[in-house]
Amino acid sequence: MMSQPKVYAANRKGLIKFILIGMLLLPVAVFLLDREAFAEKLYMLLPLLAPVTLIAWVYFGTFYWLQDGKLRYKSGPWRGAVEVGSITRIEEGKTSWVGMKPALARNGLVIRYNRFDEIYIAPEHNQEVIADLLLINQNIQVVKQ
Repeated sequence: MMSQPKVYAANRKGLIKFILIGMLLLPVAVFLLDREAFAEKLYMLLPLLAPVTLIAWVYFGTFYWLQDGKLRYKSGPWRGAVEVGSITRIEEGKTSWVGMKPALARNGLVIRYNRFDEIYIAPEHNQEVIADLLLINQNIQVVKQ
Protein backbone atom coordinates (compact mmCIF):
# COMPACT_ATOMS: atom_id res chain seq x y z
CA MET A 1 0.00 0.00 0.00
CA MET A 2 1.39 3.39 -0.98
CA SER A 3 1.54 6.17 1.59
CA GLN A 4 -0.27 9.43 0.96
CA PRO A 5 2.21 12.00 -0.44
CA LYS A 6 2.85 15.32 1.25
CA VAL A 7 3.03 18.00 -1.45
CA TYR A 8 5.10 21.20 -1.22
CA ALA A 9 4.35 24.12 -3.53
CA ALA A 10 7.21 25.77 -5.38
CA ASN A 11 8.27 29.29 -4.53
CA ARG A 12 7.34 31.38 -7.58
CA LYS A 13 9.01 34.65 -6.62
CA GLY A 14 11.58 36.37 -8.73
CA LEU A 15 12.68 36.55 -12.33
CA ILE A 16 10.51 33.72 -13.68
CA LYS A 17 7.36 35.89 -13.61
CA PHE A 18 9.00 38.55 -15.76
CA ILE A 19 10.31 35.96 -18.21
CA LEU A 20 6.83 34.48 -18.56
CA ILE A 21 5.20 37.89 -19.08
CA GLY A 22 7.87 38.85 -21.62
CA MET A 23 7.41 35.59 -23.51
CA LEU A 24 3.64 36.14 -23.57
CA LEU A 25 4.06 39.66 -24.92
CA LEU A 26 6.48 38.63 -27.68
CA PRO A 27 3.91 36.85 -29.92
CA VAL A 28 1.47 39.72 -29.37
CA ALA A 29 4.08 42.30 -30.38
CA VAL A 30 5.11 40.30 -33.47
CA PHE A 31 1.46 39.87 -34.45
CA LEU A 32 0.81 43.60 -34.08
CA LEU A 33 3.86 44.47 -36.21
CA ASP A 34 2.58 42.55 -39.22
CA ARG A 35 -1.12 41.81 -38.72
CA GLU A 36 -1.83 41.06 -42.35
CA ALA A 37 0.77 38.30 -42.70
CA PHE A 38 -0.30 36.61 -39.47
CA ALA A 39 -4.01 37.05 -40.16
CA GLU A 40 -3.59 35.02 -43.36
CA LYS A 41 -1.22 32.46 -41.85
CA LEU A 42 -1.89 32.07 -38.13
CA TYR A 43 0.34 28.98 -37.98
CA MET A 44 3.33 31.35 -38.24
CA LEU A 45 2.78 32.22 -34.56
CA LEU A 46 3.41 28.61 -33.47
CA PRO A 47 7.21 28.95 -33.21
CA LEU A 48 6.66 31.92 -30.91
CA LEU A 49 4.07 30.14 -28.78
CA ALA A 50 6.10 26.96 -28.19
CA PRO A 51 8.56 28.57 -25.70
CA VAL A 52 5.66 30.29 -23.95
CA THR A 53 3.94 26.94 -23.53
CA LEU A 54 7.08 25.32 -22.09
CA ILE A 55 7.73 28.16 -19.64
CA ALA A 56 4.08 28.20 -18.52
CA TRP A 57 4.20 24.41 -18.05
CA VAL A 58 7.27 24.75 -15.85
CA TYR A 59 5.82 27.74 -13.96
CA PHE A 60 2.49 26.10 -13.15
CA GLY A 61 3.77 22.52 -13.00
CA THR A 62 6.63 22.74 -10.50
CA PHE A 63 6.16 21.11 -7.10
CA TYR A 64 7.75 18.63 -4.75
CA TRP A 65 6.41 15.79 -2.62
CA LEU A 66 7.49 13.12 -0.17
CA GLN A 67 6.30 9.62 -0.87
CA ASP A 68 7.61 6.15 0.00
CA GLY A 69 10.86 7.46 1.47
CA LYS A 70 11.68 9.59 -1.57
CA LEU A 71 11.72 13.32 -2.21
CA ARG A 72 10.10 13.58 -5.61
CA TYR A 73 9.96 16.58 -7.90
CA LYS A 74 8.16 17.63 -11.03
CA SER A 75 8.96 20.72 -13.06
CA GLY A 76 7.11 20.79 -16.36
CA PRO A 77 8.40 17.83 -18.38
CA TRP A 78 11.22 17.06 -15.90
CA ARG A 79 10.65 14.75 -12.97
CA GLY A 80 12.69 12.63 -10.64
CA ALA A 81 13.24 11.38 -7.11
CA VAL A 82 15.93 11.29 -4.43
CA GLU A 83 16.05 8.60 -1.74
CA VAL A 84 15.77 10.50 1.56
CA GLY A 85 18.08 7.94 3.15
CA SER A 86 20.84 8.92 0.70
CA ILE A 87 20.68 12.65 1.59
CA THR A 88 23.78 13.72 3.50
CA ARG A 89 23.51 17.51 3.60
CA ILE A 90 21.04 20.33 2.96
CA GLU A 91 22.24 23.87 2.41
CA GLU A 92 19.40 26.26 3.18
CA GLY A 93 19.14 29.74 1.69
CA LYS A 94 21.66 29.04 -1.05
CA THR A 95 21.08 29.28 -4.78
CA SER A 96 22.66 26.79 -7.13
CA TRP A 97 23.33 28.04 -10.66
CA VAL A 98 24.44 24.70 -12.09
CA GLY A 99 23.18 21.14 -12.09
CA MET A 100 19.62 19.84 -11.78
CA LYS A 101 17.42 22.74 -10.81
CA PRO A 102 13.66 22.03 -10.71
CA ALA A 103 13.11 25.41 -9.05
CA LEU A 104 11.67 28.82 -9.87
CA ALA A 105 13.22 31.04 -7.20
CA ARG A 106 16.42 31.81 -5.33
CA ASN A 107 17.31 31.01 -1.71
CA GLY A 108 16.02 27.46 -1.77
CA LEU A 109 17.65 24.20 -0.74
CA VAL A 110 20.73 22.56 -2.20
CA ILE A 111 20.27 18.90 -1.38
CA ARG A 112 23.41 16.77 -1.50
CA TYR A 113 22.93 13.03 -1.75
CA ASN A 114 24.88 9.89 -2.56
CA ARG A 115 28.52 10.80 -2.86
CA PHE A 116 28.67 13.65 -5.38
CA ASP A 117 25.08 14.31 -6.47
CA GLU A 118 23.05 17.41 -5.73
CA ILE A 119 19.75 18.94 -6.66
CA TYR A 120 18.41 22.44 -6.09
CA ILE A 121 14.77 22.94 -5.10
CA ALA A 122 12.92 26.05 -3.97
CA PRO A 123 9.78 25.22 -2.01
CA GLU A 124 7.60 27.98 -0.54
CA HIS A 125 8.59 26.93 2.99
CA ASN A 126 12.15 25.61 3.26
CA GLN A 127 11.84 24.82 6.98
CA GLU A 128 8.81 22.58 6.48
CA VAL A 129 10.63 20.45 3.90
CA ILE A 130 13.76 20.23 6.07
CA ALA A 131 11.73 19.18 9.14
CA ASP A 132 9.91 16.47 7.18
CA LEU A 133 13.17 15.16 5.67
CA LEU A 134 14.76 15.02 9.13
CA LEU A 135 11.84 12.92 10.38
CA ILE A 136 12.83 10.29 7.82
CA ASN A 137 16.64 10.68 8.00
CA GLN A 138 18.01 12.20 11.23
CA ASN A 139 21.60 12.01 9.87
CA ILE A 140 21.12 14.88 7.41
CA GLN A 141 23.45 17.79 8.14
CA VAL A 142 21.58 21.11 7.75
CA VAL A 143 23.63 24.22 6.98
CA LYS A 144 22.10 27.68 6.82
CA GLN A 145 23.84 29.94 4.31
